Amino acid sequence: MSSLVALVGNPRGGSRTHLAAVAAAEAVGRRIGHEAPPEVVDLSAIGPHLFTPGPSPTVEVALELVAGAQVLLVASPTYKATYTGLLKAFLDRLPGGALTGTVALPLLVMGSPRHALAVELHLRPVLVELGALVPTPGLALLEAEIPDLDRVLADWTERVAPQVTAALGPALGSALGQPHSGRLVEPT
Repeated sequence: MSSLVALVGNPRGGSRTHLAAVAAAEAVGRRIGHEAPPEVVDLSAIGPHLFTPGPSPTVEVALELVAGAQVLLVASPTYKATYTGLLKAFLDRLPGGALTGTVALPLLVMGSPRHALAVELHLRPVLVELGALVPTPGLALLEAEIPDLDRVLADWTERVAPQVTAALGPALGSALGQPHSGRLVEPT
């Protein structure tokens, strides 16, 4: 099990969402004292397996990695004022409570500031429904800000890292990297 995971819900590989998700997970990891790179679950690579009947070992591995994260950064582009259907299809495979014990950080990449509330109104609630603790406001990242991503993430991580550290608890030093109490059951 991994302590830091980035889940990328963009159906297109090599996307700006992927770039932002990995950079954000790395930035948060450094601020909370986790220097190893994050594990990355890129749904563009496993998307076809999500929509085939029957169990898929590829999807099962991804579900276990996400459910086993202590810190989970969930990123998606904004489609129709919310997160992607691909991300929804993946999250629907997780049973209720699968993210119990996980600190989740939502991130939406968007073309217009008109969609800034989508990260709080749509992505945060589904993570909470799955049992995750979401101690900070999500990051609403404008596509126009991506060229200045390092600065944006430096400002964001300065604000959220103390809350993430507090949510992980006093045993942060010894527990980061250890499995959490969340359960994963066979998706139906």
